Amino acid sequence: MKFLIDNIFLFVAAAAAILSGGALLLPLLQKRGNRVSTLQATQLINQGKTLVLDVRDSNAFAAAHLIDAKNIPLKDLPQRMAELDKFKAKNVLVVCQAGNLSAKAVAQLSQAGFAQAYNLEGGIAAWQTQGLPTVK
Repeated sequence: MKFLIDNIFLFVAAAAAILSGGALLLPLLQKRGNRVSTLQATQLINQGKTLVLDVRDSNAFAAAHLIDAKNIPLKDLPQRMAELDKFKAKNVLVVCQAGNLSAKAVAQLSQAGFAQAYNLEGGIAAWQTQGLPTVK
């Protein structure tokens, strides 16, 4: 017991190091669905047979979106899933502003039977940062 009391700061520092290390690893361990970088996304699009699905609201979509993207806001996706049935066998690249909403959409699409649904890492913000083309 005396050893524990004498070295309490050592134990606290060790516990803090373990917790902070775990916090850094947590995002890597969480399943976030199929994610693709902007490079991988451009490769998918250039191969053809890829639907680009933008799940942002219509105002954000009107401001700038990927070429030939289809806009279905995330809140409307469950009701409009039938519109996408013909793309179940194709790649579906899901885009939002930063990659968070599109991760939710990829999960919904996967549950609906879309085996090749991909989330664009960083969303359209990352796309534009890379200087890749968008349209209004």
